[in-house]
Amino acid sequence: MPYPTRFSTRLRHSALVYFTRVLLIDNFLTAAEIQSLREIAAQAKFVDGRLTNPHNTSKNNVIADATDPLAQKASQLALAALQRNEQARNFVAPQRVALPTLCRYGVGMTYGPHVDTAFLPGGQQPMRCDVSCTLFISDPQPMRAGTGRLSGFRKHAHQGQARASGVLSLHHRPSGHARDRRRTIGVITFVESQIPDQLQRDLLYTLSEVRSLEG
Repeated sequence: MPYPTRFSTRLRHSALVYFTRVLLIDNFLTAAEIQSLREIAAQAKFVDGRLTNPHNTSKNNVIADATDPLAQKASQLALAALQRNEQARNFVAPQRVALPTLCRYGVGMTYGPHVDTAFLPGGQQPMRCDVSCTLFISDPQPMRAGTGRLSGFRKHAHQGQARASGVLSLHHRPSGHARDRRRTIGVITFVESQIPDQLQRDLLYTLSEVRSLEG
């Protein structure tokens, strides 16, 4: 006998809300790092962002050319910030980290609803992508995360912040208003966690936060 509609709707909603777990970390980047990354973004060579996701026709942005020395410098800056941040390490429990990529959205550019890739090629075996992490170099438009339009859930990020979320989340980067001539600049990377299960990872992070409050 099927569950009553009312119950099953609540159950589905609870599952969707769980997958919206997002961590925003303030002051993830220093003022000097933000300035350096902005200068790099102004000079680096950018290519079509669909090179990393050619099958998603809703993706319309540009990413720094991985062969450009300036892009490589940006990657190292972002990687160093991730490695030194204790809150980020506790949240993702990193085992392997993909080389961060500098990305940019101009006026009218957008990245429609999508889920992040499950694996990245590289080395002797593909890297599992358990957590995505975005570093904000400029103040972006409000960015939907988690279940996006399914639940109307939003997380707002600001310059110098980092946003980390499980790859089971549905992301959406809406286009900026035509009157807004700013470019949105960020760095994105993926992490293979020592704890593949998202629920277990979130529970352990919560326990570590409670322990820190207890002193």
